[in-house]
Amino acid sequence: MATIKNIHDYSDIINRPYKKSKKYKHMSQKDRAAQFAPFAALTGHKQLIHETQRITEEKREIDENKQQILNQKLNYFIETKEKVKKNLRAVAKELIELYAKREKAKGYAFSKDTPWQSQFENSFPYQETDDQLRCIEEVKKDMENQRPMDRLLCGDVGYGKTEVAIRAAFKAVMDHKQVAYLVPTTVLAQQQYEEFRDRMAEFPIKVDILNRFKSKKYQDEVVKKLKLGEVDIVIGTHRMLSKDVEFKDIGLLIIDEEHRFGVKAKEKIKEYKSNIDVLTMTATPIPRTMHMSIVGIRDMSVIYEPPHNRKPVQTYVLEYDQEVIKEAITKELERDGQVFYIYNRVDTIQKKADEISRLVPEAKVSYAHGRMSGNQIEEIMQDFIDKKSNVLVCTTILESGIDIANANTIIVENADRMGLAALYQIRGRVGRSDRQAYAYITYRKDKMLSEEADKRLKAIKEFTEFGSGFKIAMRDLEIRGAGSLLGEIQSGHLEQVGYDTYCNLLDEVVKEMQGTEIESDIDIQIDLNVTSYIPDEYIEDSAQKIEIYQNIALCRKEEDIQNVVDEIIDRFGNMPAELENLLDIARIKYLAKPFSISKIASKRTAVVFTFEQSKYEIDLQKLLKTYKNRIKFSPGIKTMITLEIGTTNERQILNDVTEFLKQL
Repeated sequence: MATIKNIHDYSDIINRPYKKSKKYKHMSQKDRAAQFAPFAALTGHKQLIHETQRITEEKREIDENKQQILNQKLNYFIETKEKVKKNLRAVAKELIELYAKREKAKGYAFSKDTPWQSQFENSFPYQETDDQLRCIEEVKKDMENQRPMDRLLCGDVGYGKTEVAIRAAFKAVMDHKQVAYLVPTTVLAQQQYEEFRDRMAEFPIKVDILNRFKSKKYQDEVVKKLKLGEVDIVIGTHRMLSKDVEFKDIGLLIIDEEHRFGVKAKEKIKEYKSNIDVLTMTATPIPRTMHMSIVGIRDMSVIYEPPHNRKPVQTYVLEYDQEVIKEAITKELERDGQVFYIYNRVDTIQKKADEISRLVPEAKVSYAHGRMSGNQIEEIMQDFIDKKSNVLVCTTILESGIDIANANTIIVENADRMGLAALYQIRGRVGRSDRQAYAYITYRKDKMLSEEADKRLKAIKEFTEFGSGFKIAMRDLEIRGAGSLLGEIQSGHLEQVGYDTYCNLLDEVVKEMQGTEIESDIDIQIDLNVTSYIPDEYIEDSAQKIEIYQNIALCRKEEDIQNVVDEIIDRFGNMPAELENLLDIARIKYLAKPFSISKIASKRTAVVFTFEQSKYEIDLQKLLKTYKNRIKFSPGIKTMITLEIGTTNERQILNDVTEFLKQL
C-alpha cells in the first residue's frame, strides 16, 4: 500500500466489499491506478478518512455548482440566439425584398467599350496594378448587365480606387448617360473635380462641381444644366441630394465613403439605387456595408495590392509629449516635407496653431476648419499645396481623400475620441509617395482610456501594413458591434453572440425565408491523442491568444491555414509543436467536412472515423486497395472505419489521418 503523504492527492475513498471476508477501502490517487487497503491497515487513519470524505462531498458540491453555472450560461446563450434570430427575421424580410427588387429591376445595359474608352485608359500616366485592372473589369461587366449594379469597391487609402471610378464614369458618358459623383467633403469635391476635369480634358465631356460653398448663382446654373443634360459628370457633396437637383438621364452614381453621410442622405441614395448603377467606394467598409457584401446581398471588389514603390506608414501610438511633437515636425521640415496636425476643437484651433509656431519657430503654420467659408478653406488648402505653408493644423475635414504627396508626417491629438475608421482614413492622408511617412497618434497624458478607445488605438497601431482597411473594418465590428443592415436601427445583437454566429444566423434566416433547404451543419468532434493548444510561453497575452484561436477556427481551406501560419510566424516567431498540432487539427476538420464525418477519435494505436449514416458516400474498394488490412469497416446506425496507425506518435497520427482524408 502507498504511503499517504497528502490528503489532497486522493480524489475519492469509498467502502467496497472485497474477497467476501474483509472490507477494503478503495483509494484512487490522482493520475495513478486505483489502490486498495484493508480497514485494519487504516485504523490509525480514521480522522484522515472522515476528512477525505468531507472534502469529497465539498468537491461534489463545487462540481455540481460549476455544472449549474455552465448550464445557465448555455441556456442564456441559446435564448439570446433565439432573440437575435427573431430580430433578424424582420431585418431579413427587408433584405430579401430589397434583393428581390434589385434582381427583378431592369436597369440600363451599357454598351461594350468604345475606341475612345481604350484611348482614354491608355492616357493614364501610371502603371495599373493587377487588382486595379480586375476591379475595372468587374465594374464594366456589371454595367453591361441589365440588372442595376450595386458594387462595393474596397481598396486601401491611395490604392487607386478613383481611377476605377473615372473609367466607369467615362464608360457611362460614352452611352450619353449622366454621372453623379457624391463625396463627403467640399475639399475632396474640389480635388476630385480637378482630377476628373484634367483627365477628360481631351474629350468632349462636360464636368462640373456642386457644393454649398459655390455661389447661389453658380449652383442654380449647374442645377439647370443637369436638368437639360448639358453637364455629363457632376461632382458634389450632400448638396447634390437636394430636392431641386434633377438629371435629364442619370445612369451611374458613384459614392465615396458612404458611411460619412447622414440618415436622410442615405435614404435619398437608397431611392437612386433601385434602378441605376451604383458604385460605392471605401477604404474602411463600415460594418453594415461589409456585412451585406459578406452575406452576398451586394457585390464586392477589393484592391489588395499597393501601387508600386509605396511604403507603409510608420505609426506611433503614445501619450502627448511636446518634445516628441517638436522633433516629429522638425524632422519632416528638414527633408523639405509638410505636416498635417489634426486638432478637432474649432474654438481653440487658432491657439493651437500659435502654440506650434512657438514650439517650432521655423514652421510656416496655417489652420483650417469646417466653419470657415468655402473660399477660405480652398485658399488655405491651395497655399498648402503650393508650399506657402508647411504645417496645416486642421479638424477632420482632412479625413476623406485629400492627396498631397509632399505631406508625409501626420500628428493626431486626442485620438482616443475618434472612431477607428476615421483614424485609419486620417492616417491615409500621408504616405502617398515613395517617401517614408510617419503617423503620431496621441492621447492626453495620464488619461485613463476607456476599453473601447484602448482597443481602437491598439488596432490602428497593429494594422500598419498595406491592405489593412478590410481588417480595420472587421476589428471595428468587434469593437463596436454592427448596426442594422438597413437604415439606421442599431441592433447591438452582434456583441451578444459574436460576428460569425451573427452572420451564420442571418444567412440561415435569409435561406429559411426564401424557402431554401438548410443543411444541418455537422460539428466534427476531434478526439485524437495529440497535444494541441497555444502555450503561454509562446503567446502570453490572452486577447492575442483568443484572436489566434478564432483565426484557426475560421480556416476553411488550405489557403486560410497558410495565411494564419504566416501571420503567427510573422508576429510571434517559430511555432511550438503543440500549435502545429492545433493547425493540423483545423486542417483535418475542413478535410473531413465534405464526407459527413461526425467524429474522429483515437482508440489505442488506431483512429476511428464515424460517419453520418444518411450522408456517407465513399469508395470502399479504393480504400481497401490502398490500406489493405490496415482498415476495418463497421456498418451500423453510424458507419465507422477504423484505421490502424500502429503507433502513438503524435506527428504520425496527424499525418496518417490527413493522408487518409485526402484519399477519400
